[in-house]
Amino acid sequence: MDLLGAIVVCGGLIAFGLVSRKVEGTIVTAPLVFILFGLAVGPGGLGIARIEPGHGVIHLIAELTLVLVLFSDAARIDLKLLRRDHNLPVRMLLIGLPLTVLLGAGVTLLLFPAFSLWEAALLAAVLAPTDAALGQAVVSARAVPVRIRQALNVESGLNDGIALPAVLLFAALASAAAGAESGGRDWIAFGLLQVTLGPLAGIVLGYAGARLVDGAATAGFMTESFQGIGILAMAFLAFAGAEMVGGNGFIAAFVAGLVFGNTIRHRCSFLLDFMETEGQLLMLVTFLVFGAAMLPEGLHGLDWHIVAYAVLSLTLIRMIPAALSLIGTGVRFPTVWFLGWFGPRGLASILFALLIVERSGIPHAHEILVATIVTVGLSALLHGVSAAPLADAYGRLAARLGECEESRPVGEMPLRTAGGTRAAKAPAE
Repeated sequence: MDLLGAIVVCGGLIAFGLVSRKVEGTIVTAPLVFILFGLAVGPGGLGIARIEPGHGVIHLIAELTLVLVLFSDAARIDLKLLRRDHNLPVRMLLIGLPLTVLLGAGVTLLLFPAFSLWEAALLAAVLAPTDAALGQAVVSARAVPVRIRQALNVESGLNDGIALPAVLLFAALASAAAGAESGGRDWIAFGLLQVTLGPLAGIVLGYAGARLVDGAATAGFMTESFQGIGILAMAFLAFAGAEMVGGNGFIAAFVAGLVFGNTIRHRCSFLLDFMETEGQLLMLVTFLVFGAAMLPEGLHGLDWHIVAYAVLSLTLIRMIPAALSLIGTGVRFPTVWFLGWFGPRGLASILFALLIVERSGIPHAHEILVATIVTVGLSALLHGVSAAPLADAYGRLAARLGECEESRPVGEMPLRTAGGTRAAKAPAE
């Protein structure tokens, strides 16, 4: 990208920032705006920002963003609160997520019969994580009962890290199935090392980092700004350390964040501040790159199989497992439908797909990439446009229900949204 392209991109960021409060809580969401902006200024539009899909900078941005998102998402989850208050997201993660991968793999084999079993499972796993930022109005609207919006918030914070080992394992198995038998055994051994040594490195470094920061902060040796710098460095240390010993760095970053956030005694205000500034910038740039470099490729490879899979992925493949996971919780059908619909696909799926493209030996890697691109693009549109009106409608319904399972009080955890909103937003008068 030349200087003119950089100027246009920076100008777009500033322009959206100037009206960000006005559009907050409307059908105009930040991810959708930056995807469309990227499409407009990229090679498929005006050609001002020339970003090629295979460019090394794109993969660098993707890897940096994924490490930081996995670490910060995990660090904001309070495991004590999760066990005590949040049975809905726990069920959706432990029951709904595996069922989503299973159902998604089955639908993939029906629509793409040339796919191997492991390629079908890989596509389903790539599209299993949700991104609450694409439906920001839902998780930040006080009209929606706190238990319900926190269910979506917590699910989104954990399912990317939980799905990642499955993505890596299925990618290794897909590569193994396509290669020689002896090479296949090597791939499987490699995959097992990735998903075992990665978590181990994350546990050790996350715990040690939390204790070091606590000790230095308590003794007055560490300023708050350097606490933030140290935590960011810790995320990348977990990544690099795991890669050095043969584990997966992304899994290590997620586990390190989870252990760090639940071990440290000091309030992680620096981490929340990062999520609202530098983290938001990286996420919005990723959506812009998606619109400029990836969406044109997805539209070019469009056919009815891809469109059908994208629609089914956002509806039945998500909603049926979610409904099954909520049986016995006492929540009403509108709530089941609401939680099932608001499973937008976003940042994690984009970054997972980019990682898969880098891996050689998967015969249908391009088709997996195109299906992911189309699903994420469609999700940004449908979930972005529907979030505010459906949140308002569901909020009115919940108010009429009075005291019920949906309104049961629960502890709140910080949000990760793409608009820089930490607290939930009160409904309009």
